[in-house]
Amino acid sequence: MKKLILSIVLLWVAVGLSAQRHRPQMPENVILSRSASFQIQYGGPTRAEGRSYNFTPKFFIYPDVKLDSNGAEELFASLDIQQILDDNYGTAVIINPIGDKYDPKADFDAFAELFNLFRGPGNLKVVGIGSGATFVNQVIAPKAAGQIAGILTIGGKPGKSIDPAGVPAYIGGKGAAKAAKPYQKAVHADEPLLKVVVNPDAKVSLKNIFADAWDKVLGRNYRFNNYRHTHYDGAKFGEYGAYELEPYLLECESLGMKRIIVDIPTGKDARWLWYEYWPEELLEGTPEHSVPVMVLLHGNTNDPRTQAETSGFIQVAAEDRFFVVEMEWQGSPNYAPMGHDGIESVLYTLFDKYPQLDPSRVYAEGLSAGSMTATAIGVKKSHIFAAVGGHSGGLLERPTVGPFPTFRTIWNEATQKRGAVEMPYCSVFGTIDRVVPYMTPDNWKNNGYLNAWNTYEQMNGMEVVKDMDFSIDPVFGQEVKDRERIVTNKGEGIVVETGQLYKGHIPLIKIVAVMDYGHWNFQPTARIMWDYFKHFRRDPESKKLIYTP
Repeated sequence: MKKLILSIVLLWVAVGLSAQRHRPQMPENVILSRSASFQIQYGGPTRAEGRSYNFTPKFFIYPDVKLDSNGAEELFASLDIQQILDDNYGTAVIINPIGDKYDPKADFDAFAELFNLFRGPGNLKVVGIGSGATFVNQVIAPKAAGQIAGILTIGGKPGKSIDPAGVPAYIGGKGAAKAAKPYQKAVHADEPLLKVVVNPDAKVSLKNIFADAWDKVLGRNYRFNNYRHTHYDGAKFGEYGAYELEPYLLECESLGMKRIIVDIPTGKDARWLWYEYWPEELLEGTPEHSVPVMVLLHGNTNDPRTQAETSGFIQVAAEDRFFVVEMEWQGSPNYAPMGHDGIESVLYTLFDKYPQLDPSRVYAEGLSAGSMTATAIGVKKSHIFAAVGGHSGGLLERPTVGPFPTFRTIWNEATQKRGAVEMPYCSVFGTIDRVVPYMTPDNWKNNGYLNAWNTYEQMNGMEVVKDMDFSIDPVFGQEVKDRERIVTNKGEGIVVETGQLYKGHIPLIKIVAVMDYGHWNFQPTARIMWDYFKHFRRDPESKKLIYTP
């Protein structure tokens, strides 16, 4: 348990200080570096508008010729990149060739060295112009496409092939159609984010082609690698294979979703902040009590846009047309903590503001500490939620410092409600999470995930299975029903294992294991969780759970 508490404290510190600790000392061939024009303030946004600081883009820019500092400044100005850096907390570097011209070995080694200095950046965009584009097409793309989130080349000569993992690419300028062919051959039909845009206009300005590339390709996705490790531990080039390709929300409007920022005073020197995400056609003229509500809860000291931008729930909401709200529940230097009561109060405020919201279909999920909070409010606020769940968090065994609900306190409430209240619970985790560790055959007692399952078994009036036997099931340590194994198209083919625990004919607990995965969201599980949640509603008057198979 001490190791678990230490891991969580270290996570808190690591997330809070990563901007300062991981600013690499640039090598000599990086002629100029630019970042957002304001500081990132961890634990709360510096601006309520804009994006979160999760997976901020890093631009590696290879110029046509070797530049001095003045030439590098002119190139930045020609690209007009600063606004994108500001809106996305981004960083851009201009990288000269090691010698007078690009050398395939020396300059690729320099690329790998810079990649390692940035600790394996997930949202890496590589831009090449002229001979720099040729170097990207012929050297970087064949060796590193699977670890790059997007490539823009302008006026470069074609390469023969690229990394089979493929990469989203925008190929522009003279000869673009020919240079794009190797990228197009690596496109996989089952990955819609893996697309190639060709713009053969050789006269278009750098400003316009960069803006178009950001809008159509570079701003649409990020790479993310949480396989066999946790992403913020960092990675070296090639260490963990091809990275996951995930959607990066450039604009909610592209999904038919509208984001509304609510930043309101709650008293002297105190403010509340939450983000609403609406299918636009549901904002007006929608029947009363017809729109489900999904509450997202960010992780410890995370930006309150974290779950909206990285969980996958906005994409699911865009498909199934439901309302999403993410709240600053924990508090920050800029905003007051809501806590459990504040979360409930915001929901009542939303019901009054939007009659189309359905009070019988309110759900919650969170990440890490947000998952612990969602687990707690499913017991403490069982009257308002129809189902809850979380990713990478359960219930800690003993009290500790921080906003972490604990097994002892929540168990007592579950015991008092046993059999009288039913709450569906979905538990999602990575099996090699070192921050909130999952069970092993040799170390499962007092595990945080098992604590959460037992708590919901207790409240739901189910058999409480406290002893695990991994000879029964090597993943879940007990007999589960509806066992399913899902091979995804993410990264190296990440596998998800699922199962359910029943009370009578109702599956009141769903367990989702992302195999060999670290501490963070795995976006495909948003769909799994929602498809489980939507079978449940809670009668607003009697507060009884209603299950529809």
